[in-house]
Amino acid sequence: MAEPAAAGVSSLPREVREQLAELELELSEGDITQKGYEKKRAKLLAPYVPQTQGVDPALQKESRTQMPVPSATPTSASSSSSKFHRARSGGARDERYRSDIHTEAVQAALAKHKEQKMALPMPTKRRSTFVQSPADACTPPDTSSASEDEGSLRRQAALSAALHQSLQNAESWINRSIQGSSTSSSASSTLSHGEGKGTSGSLADVFANTRIENFSVPPDVTATTSSSSARPAAIDLPPSGIVKGMHKGSNRSSLMDTADGVPVSSRVSTKIQQLLNTLKRPKRPPLKEFFVDDFEEIVEVPQPDPNQPKPEGRQMTPVKGEPLGVVCNWPPALEAALQRWGTTQAKCPCLTALDVTGKPVYTLTYGKLWSRSLKLAYTLLNKLGTKNEPVLKPGDRVALVYPNNDPVMFMVAFYGCLLAEVIPVPIEVPLTRKDAGGQQIGFLLGSCGIALALTTEVCLKGLPKTQNGEIVQFKGWPRLKWVVTDSKYLSKSPKDWQPNISAAGTEPAYIEYKTSKEGSVMGVTVSRIAMLSHCQALSQACNYSEGETIVNVLDFKKDAGLWHGILTNVMNKLHTVSVPYSVMKTCPLSWVQRVHAHKAKVALVKCRDLHWAMMAHRDQRDVSLSSLRMLIVTDGANPWSVSSCDAFLSLFQSHGLKPEAICPCATSPEAMTIAIRRPGVPGAPLPGRAILSMNGLSFGVIRVNTEDKNSALTVQDVGHVMPGGMMCIVKPDGPPQLCKTDEIGEICVSSRAGGMMYYGLAGVTKNTFEVIPVNSAGSPVGDVPFVRSGLLGFVGPGSLVFVVGKMDGLLTVSGRRHNADDIVATGLAVESIKTVYRGRIAVFSVSVFYDERIVVVAEQRPDASEEDSFQWMSRVLQAIDSIHQVGVYCLALVPANTLPKTPLGGIHISQTKQHFLEGSLHPCNILMCPHTCVTNLPKPRQKQPGVGPASVMVGNLVAGKRIAQASGRDLGQIEDNDLVKKHQFLTEVLQWRAQATPDHPLFLLLNAKVPLVPVSFNGVSLLSIFWQGSGARRPELTPWKGTTVCTATCLQLHKKAERIASVLCDKGHLNAGDNVVLLYPPGIELITAFYGCLYAGCIPVTVRPPHAQSLAATLPTVRMIVEYLSF
Repeated sequence: MAEPAAAGVSSLPREVREQLAELELELSEGDITQKGYEKKRAKLLAPYVPQTQGVDPALQKESRTQMPVPSATPTSASSSSSKFHRARSGGARDERYRSDIHTEAVQAALAKHKEQKMALPMPTKRRSTFVQSPADACTPPDTSSASEDEGSLRRQAALSAALHQSLQNAESWINRSIQGSSTSSSASSTLSHGEGKGTSGSLADVFANTRIENFSVPPDVTATTSSSSARPAAIDLPPSGIVKGMHKGSNRSSLMDTADGVPVSSRVSTKIQQLLNTLKRPKRPPLKEFFVDDFEEIVEVPQPDPNQPKPEGRQMTPVKGEPLGVVCNWPPALEAALQRWGTTQAKCPCLTALDVTGKPVYTLTYGKLWSRSLKLAYTLLNKLGTKNEPVLKPGDRVALVYPNNDPVMFMVAFYGCLLAEVIPVPIEVPLTRKDAGGQQIGFLLGSCGIALALTTEVCLKGLPKTQNGEIVQFKGWPRLKWVVTDSKYLSKSPKDWQPNISAAGTEPAYIEYKTSKEGSVMGVTVSRIAMLSHCQALSQACNYSEGETIVNVLDFKKDAGLWHGILTNVMNKLHTVSVPYSVMKTCPLSWVQRVHAHKAKVALVKCRDLHWAMMAHRDQRDVSLSSLRMLIVTDGANPWSVSSCDAFLSLFQSHGLKPEAICPCATSPEAMTIAIRRPGVPGAPLPGRAILSMNGLSFGVIRVNTEDKNSALTVQDVGHVMPGGMMCIVKPDGPPQLCKTDEIGEICVSSRAGGMMYYGLAGVTKNTFEVIPVNSAGSPVGDVPFVRSGLLGFVGPGSLVFVVGKMDGLLTVSGRRHNADDIVATGLAVESIKTVYRGRIAVFSVSVFYDERIVVVAEQRPDASEEDSFQWMSRVLQAIDSIHQVGVYCLALVPANTLPKTPLGGIHISQTKQHFLEGSLHPCNILMCPHTCVTNLPKPRQKQPGVGPASVMVGNLVAGKRIAQASGRDLGQIEDNDLVKKHQFLTEVLQWRAQATPDHPLFLLLNAKVPLVPVSFNGVSLLSIFWQGSGARRPELTPWKGTTVCTATCLQLHKKAERIASVLCDKGHLNAGDNVVLLYPPGIELITAFYGCLYAGCIPVTVRPPHAQSLAATLPTVRMIVEYLSF
């Protein structure tokens, strides 16, 4: 029936039409139930519908319910609906989400499920039954505005009138509705949710007379993941008007299916289903959702350079080394080689040790090595515990703690462990409880389950002890039982006892420790077959022959010093002359003398040994290096190795050194020896060098330098791949994708002669020792696992391997890669001899504003003046900026011998970084340059969407952090007689002191003879640290007497400060809060100017004045600060 004229569309006020539109939208989104919708709608229209006499009010209510939604125009209705929708979409939850409404809708949905037996295809998201595309294309055809309460005759008449016009469109529109995924709006929701609305009555009857085929599954209203387009649906119009399982009075628009195809009430929205999901399967959100890293909204994100070079070559293919030859006399195990030479060549020399003066002190023969190792193996297995409860069993780990000047005892202990099938773990001798990296070494011992340590009697006596004479408990170390391995403490083995010597297998042979970039210590496990295969590969590559003499300057407990000087020499019956590090410090030319005296064929050195030998060459010139056929430079991958090798060759070529004898190599604890240059043919041309662009290297590509020669890096090759190995280059970040031929990546090696795993670290082991390279499409390239070496490089022409850096020294700043060794080489090239110690420079990076910043720390010479130091630092900054195009965050100089050292005298990088972060470096000169490198400063503060402080607090609680606060000591009440505490500012204190104690000296300026004098201010002892001249080291904090140049009492300082304040206000026309730059050298004038600015209310900014002799280097800094303050 028609509504009265008073309730017509044109007569309704605008606010009523808007409220009706909002009500329709709430109904379409499932925020209210049908009953609530009818009640609110009737309440809104009640003032505009007059009651009819003699008519039941319930019927009037029903007729009002059937009335179409009044609206002025479709545009106004949709605009008002979208306006309210936008207003609610970004806000918080309000009263619309009351629990009683949700509960009522859920109960109604469950009741419907019990009644319905048929599944209808319908999306589970909050959408209409029909897809709402653009309004013209997706609005269903308008059939009738009549109510279904007028009877079936009127409905059939309306259907017959509209069927001819809209049936064709309806079928295609229905198909689009079932397969689409648009969201609902007020127009479509009116069609899908209203029971008996005029705009949807006829179309609902069309659905009521429809046969729909679908799947039937158990009802589950909590299912929220579905795709209605994936379900097949066949729709036809049978002559019968009843669908099985649905009564004739119900229409399709009042039903909606879940993800499982079960019909539920359309009033059940996605929000309710999500609530049911939560109640059914309570799930704790992941921790990362509590913390939103919005640095991209706070910090400027650097954009990649569009002109940066990119790799253009083809994808590389793995490079294979020469086949590993099979020699008939190679032993099946290294222990078998020792047994062979110990019994057949007992008097042949095996190892010669030197004393502190560089002279031979003891020579270990192969017979002595075999007998002593046999005694130690028998003692370890049979004499340390009882027969029923032995202390050691085969497979246990023991620590080898031997000093660097005793290779003989270490070699006996190492082979004794191999014969006893015990796994040795060589470590450094602890000197104090606070050794650099000592705690990490203790973690390695604990993770390996080590309870026994082998050492010598002399070393045991030198360990730090408690007052009771017991060895101190080192920080982080497990409790160890110390066993002395000197011969007099070993038991002779019975004649019928023989060690178990079998063919080399995959069982662990020894563990070599490695320090990572972060300072953690990991144990690289090497199997017996890998140890034997590596010795065979080195023997073939270096062409070792029996009886040759090699000079080893390296650490014999690890890396190439262990592989060549301890393992390979036993396999080939070589004679090793070990030169300890302590001898090199007193006599740098000792290794050259040993080569000359023993006519050595091979020498194992580092670049530092070449440099020291050149420095001490003047002491002795009658040496000959003509016997050397291989000078193996084990750190040939460093950028300064080229210059060291060239300089050493030019100096000693006149002493018989052949150019083809210099053989750089590349090694790593994981992959062991990666590549080595073979000895060349006399007279043959030397391999070429790669002159690469530093800018291209920073972007990870290989480009030949054609620009400024200062920005080029000259790299020498490290030879070919080891025999029996295969090498590939993979990207250092992300999955192990093969690099292109002109791209820098991490070197990976596949060989039997490599590490086995990180002991006790399965996760890190898989990422390092079980790498399967993939191509650009992500498909694996073969099934052979590779080992990451931790070295960055590429394979050049002729399959020559070039190394340009290490992963541990990689500094990634603003997306560009820089090598720490390259920056060290740049710093050493800036006349460093007069200012800092060569080789005592550390370069690392710290994280500041979501990016890495470079820090350079060096040890300053005691005789270097302050002016010389700052000039050197300024030149270093300029050199790094021009060559590497990167800024330095901090450059610090510390006193000599204050940086943490490694056992062989180098700088402990990770410990130095830790001291820097903790503020315990105590530099004597420091230069901070954040303005040159921190270019992504935070954006202006603005209200950030997303997680607020409350959510951050919840995240902290979930993470297990305690919400605590800290407060300082209470200052107490200020008493009237305490005049000092009444003055809260320095200016007030100074004015009070000028009246109370006018003649009290506050500051004294002394000459160069006295660098430090303690004085008092306001009853508190101060230290005025002003000294002039150079050559003065940091003194102790004790009162010294010296010549006073200038003094400043309380009254004098007060009067001078007043005069300066008067000048600033009267002649400078400055206001309170203005910045004033103070260009004064350290002295009394700087202090008076500082207090004058405080008197005038200005802000003093102390700036180091430019130096007259280096204005070009120091004046730009002053100009930049002044311009920044004026801005």
